[in-house]
Amino acid sequence: MSATIPLLLVWGVLVGLDLVTVSQIMIARPLVAGSVAGVILGDPLSGGLVGIVLELFALDILPAGAAKYPDYGLGAIAGAATVAGAPDVLALGLAVMVGLVIASLGGAAIQVVRRLNAADLRGREKAVDRGDPRVVAVVQYRGVARDMARALLVTAAGLG
Repeated sequence: MSATIPLLLVWGVLVGLDLVTVSQIMIARPLVAGSVAGVILGDPLSGGLVGIVLELFALDILPAGAAKYPDYGLGAIAGAATVAGAPDVLALGLAVMVGLVIASLGGAAIQVVRRLNAADLRGREKAVDRGDPRVVAVVQYRGVARDMARALLVTAAGLG
């Protein structure tokens, strides 16, 4: 079990980055995020079940532009960790509840990251307007680092 938590944290960072910041290869979908978390935890069925339920919530929201939305992928990881190895269906309800809370926390954290990114950009506006590639790169890397930190902290909260 000692390697499980670090693997889940790394998975959470990848899922968090996939939502908007980096790849968008759909690993942030709750079905995928929960299923992989279930595999890591040794209970792929439970992880998949949590992922399916949270996917139904996520289907109602299109994360595009500046829309506010929960981070259901990180919620699915937390839900999978909650239900892994539990013997009955009541654990699934608890896992979904945990997943929804963590998804909401992740969504609120996205807004914080966006505000921090905007403040960082405002502080370097003139250099960006000039097209200084070094400054643009620094702003981009800092934004990715902020989102990595967000995903790590939200995942850790969900596993706690």
